[in-house]
Amino acid sequence: MIPPQFGYFAPSTVDEAVELLERYDGEAKVLAGGMSLIPILKLRLAEPVALVDISRLQDLSYIREEDGWLRIGATTIVNDLHDSDLVREKYPIFHDATSVIADPLVDNMGTVGGNVAHGDPANDLPACMLVLGAQLVAQGPKGSRTIPVREFFVDTFETALEDSEILTEVQVPAPRPRQGNAYMKIEKRAGDFSIAAVAANLVLNRNGTVEDAGIALTSVGPTSLYAEAASNHLAGASPDEATIGRAAELAEEIAEPVSDLRGPAEYKRAMVGVLTRRTLGKALARVGGG
Repeated sequence: MIPPQFGYFAPSTVDEAVELLERYDGEAKVLAGGMSLIPILKLRLAEPVALVDISRLQDLSYIREEDGWLRIGATTIVNDLHDSDLVREKYPIFHDATSVIADPLVDNMGTVGGNVAHGDPANDLPACMLVLGAQLVAQGPKGSRTIPVREFFVDTFETALEDSEILTEVQVPAPRPRQGNAYMKIEKRAGDFSIAAVAANLVLNRNGTVEDAGIALTSVGPTSLYAEAASNHLAGASPDEATIGRAAELAEEIAEPVSDLRGPAEYKRAMVGVLTRRTLGKALARVGGG
């Protein structure tokens, strides 16, 4: 199919982009990499009056550590995140996720901000943000505000961003001592959306018990799901086989998969349990650089 006609704007600043969004009052869409938006336009699942292309805003493309945070500009290309030595060394969960996102075309065009702001429950980066306790910076007509990631994902393709706001930066807390994390997914074919996927983050005390934990799920609910009960079960406990097994069961319980071409709901729920065990094991092995 061919999309309907729309206006196209390529602002040179974030303020100009926000002004355009405000002018069109919910009838405009932000275009960054376009890897999710363009197919939706072609299928006429969305018919915006205008597109505001922020892909040329170089000020929003960066990866750096500053003031105790990893700061990722919203227009940072997925492949740049994947190739970053800083990310590979200190934030391996992102390297895991970017290694299994779609194909080279998407990796070299898609953006980190777009992957998160699109609100697709099948996208890989949101679950990673959830377990790391990220916060998202949005700029709108009233200025800039910071949104905790667990308040960001509202429903399928719906986030806490207002119509006139642009996601400008993702902020991830710097890693703590004895922290490890990982992301794993199962897919029908290489480059496909996941059948199910799990992100996990662990921080251990000096005595080997879990100081802090986070588990989040991809593709098994209306949004990326934070498994709060499973995460809380790990806190204060020894990360042994029984504890991890129970956390996996609790993660399964919150999964809300639907049967489709990628498999029946029962299979997807079972895979949540399997992947939770494996991902926690991989995160545990990475604690302290192990």
